[in-house]
Amino acid sequence: MLAAVLAALAGTALAAAFVPTDTAGVSWITLVWLHTGEINARQSDINPAGTISVDKKVADASVGDYDALLLPGGTMNPDQLRTDPDAVSFVREFMGTGKPVATICHGPWTLAEADVVRGRRLTSWPSIRTDLRNAGADVVDEEVVVDRQLITSGGPHDLPVFCNTLIDRLAETLQPA
Repeated sequence: MLAAVLAALAGTALAAAFVPTDTAGVSWITLVWLHTGEINARQSDINPAGTISVDKKVADASVGDYDALLLPGGTMNPDQLRTDPDAVSFVREFMGTGKPVATICHGPWTLAEADVVRGRRLTSWPSIRTDLRNAGADVVDEEVVVDRQLITSGGPHDLPVFCNTLIDRLAETLQPA
């Protein structure tokens, strides 16, 4: 079973596929981004936090290969994702599957660009809430919001509840049949 995840690490966007490596369900992460090579991690969008090797381009990723999607937070990377047609298409198609999608901070920008927030209840970083309302979302100020398959949180201060909610949802979704 695979779970796809466009994720943020120390403010840097990357996509991760959790792939079981043995019968005990131990997983590893495959990183997917807009290009191959390495991406620069940032702490709070400003301070360098190392580099991360990318294993796959989003243009080469198939939604059907994954069971969940995590969109990045921070400002720089969601802004890059929402201007990339392949990333926007991937997000739009993924939302259409009903599989879990989680996003935090500025990550919902990409959902707005993909035109998939209309009628959805969600939260985000305060500075993008008007953008989300203009895209048709019902935006609230809460630590974490779950609306069907969509899990959203406002920012780094919400990471503990966001991560726990995401882990719980993945545990429910990824149960063996």
